[in-house]
Amino acid sequence: MTLSRRDFMKAAGTGTAIGTLAALGAGLEAPTVRARELRISGAKVYPSVCPYCAVGCGQLVHVQNGQIVNIEGNPDSPVSQGNLCPKGAATYQLAVNPNRVTEVLYRAPGSDHWEKKDLDWAMDRIAQRFKETRDATFFEKSPDGKTVNNTLGIFSLGGATMDNEFNYSHSKLMRATGVVAIENQARI
Repeated sequence: MTLSRRDFMKAAGTGTAIGTLAALGAGLEAPTVRARELRISGAKVYPSVCPYCAVGCGQLVHVQNGQIVNIEGNPDSPVSQGNLCPKGAATYQLAVNPNRVTEVLYRAPGSDHWEKKDLDWAMDRIAQRFKETRDATFFEKSPDGKTVNNTLGIFSLGGATMDNEFNYSHSKLMRATGVVAIENQARI
């Protein structure tokens, strides 16, 4: 690429002018802050927790007319003090992505297409499959005669962003049904 003397002087002059304005305090920060304030003005703020890992960083979810308009770090969070990692900072795009699946999709065994199903149907189907698997793999006694009352056919993986009370209840439910393999995403 050839750069003429005239083009070099134009670029140097433009750079000098921008540098001078920046040194005198002119910048885009004030308009950027104002634009952000306008975007979330009138929105109701809901405190939330980032859904990605076990850290539990605090988030503020801004909702206007039933729609999420912004998600940002919560400066009052003792965990993250308003900071979010790149995944947490991208939560807004996760929430409003037009490609996000918002319906129950079911593909029957051997089928080549997905069917839309009702959430109640899906919950009943999961419960049915859980019971079938438990009944088919449940052992009351081990081969040496010890009482074990367990199933090795089901594995439970709890979510990292669930609170202690939920994880405790979940583990109690799994143990009551005989599930031995209980893990939580926070430990993996």
